[in-house]
Parts: sequence; structure tokens; C-alpha cells
Amino acid sequence: MLELIQTVGFGLILFLPLTNPLTTVVLLLGLSGDMTNEERNYQSKLTCIYVFLIMVVSFYCGQLVMHTFGISIPGLRIAGGMIVGVIGFRMLFPQQPSHKTVEADAKKKEVSNNIAFVPLAMPSTAGPGTIAMIISMSSTVKTGGYDISTWVVYTASILVPLLLCIILWCCMRSAGSIMRFMGKSGIEATSRIMGFLLVCVGTQFIINGIKELVINFPNI
Repeated sequence: MLELIQTVGFGLILFLPLTNPLTTVVLLLGLSGDMTNEERNYQSKLTCIYVFLIMVVSFYCGQLVMHTFGISIPGLRIAGGMIVGVIGFRMLFPQQPSHKTVEADAKKKEVSNNIAFVPLAMPSTAGPGTIAMIISMSSTVKTGGYDISTWVVYTASILVPLLLCIILWCCMRSAGSIMRFMGKSGIEATSRIMGFLLVCVGTQFIINGIKELVINFPNI
């Protein structure tokens, strides 16, 4: 049991900086300005479910999926960087609606319902770095690279994502209070700042992917 506690603690210390729940909260604030508190809480719950599934599937099936589709880690990083960059540009330069119609409201509602998986769950929380780290650790476990009991490894592979999602959910549940405190103008300013940061993060993802691609080019 002590070995399990140590392994789970190590996993939390390792993945908390990678998942960075506070960044996801700020992104939620920037994208959910017109949502009700109930809708925001629903998006938070869906995001946590998606993050848990992404992390668990990445551990157990990540290598198989990437090998099946011929996806490399640099490709994963570059694609994730492009997604983050596009989202950042949309937040930095939002399109102003020309008029309000039933169709526009329906479209707006449809867009708001799609923020849980992209970008909140992926790539904001369970992004390319997190997925790459999980797949790398899974590969090391399967080759016997860790001196840890098998049952501890596979139990921790469920407990660590679960605890991370609980922490993320608690942080995102406070988004409503933060939004009421900041007001609409504060949220708009935060959204633009976050958009600029996302463009920078996406660019860095692409740079890291290209750098890793160049370094590992002979082995790809």
C-alpha cells in the first residue's frame, strides 16, 4: 500500500504541471462568457470525463493507436500546436456578430456545447506533452523499466487520472465565482490575454515538434 501511495504521489507531482488546471480555468472563463452557470458546470463535468478517458486510453492504447495510424510524437506535438494556435487567434481576434437571428443563436449554442473536448480537455489539459509522457511511461512499464509491482502500476494508472480530474473539477467549479467577480469586461480582457498566450504556446509546441523531428529524423 505504501508503494501505491508513493507511486500515485509521484504521478500527481509529475502530471499536475503538465495538465495545469489553472490554465484550463482561465480558458474556460474566456470561452464561456455567454453561458449560464449550469451550462458552465456541465462543460466542466464533461471536460473532466474527457480528460480521464484521454489519459487512460493513452496509457493502455496510445502506442497501438499511434503505430496503427503512423503517428509520431513530433507529429502529435505539431498538430496540437496548430490546434492551440488557431484557438488562440480566435480568442485574440473574435468575430463580431453582425446581427442576432435564430440561426445565429443556434449556431452559437452549438459552438458553446463543443468546448469541453476541444480545447478544454485536449489540448489544454491532456495536451501533446501529457499524452507523449503517458505513452512513454507506458512503454517503459511494458518493457519492465520500473521496479514497481505490476498491480501498483495498473492501479496507479487509474487513480492518478482520477485524482487529477477531481482537482481539475474543483478548480473549474470556481470559474463561475471568478466570472461574477471579474465581470464581462474583465472576462473579455482575460480572453484576449489568454488568446495571445495560447498562440505562443501553440507556436512553442510546433517548434518543439519540429526540433524533435529533426533530431530523430534518421529513426523515423
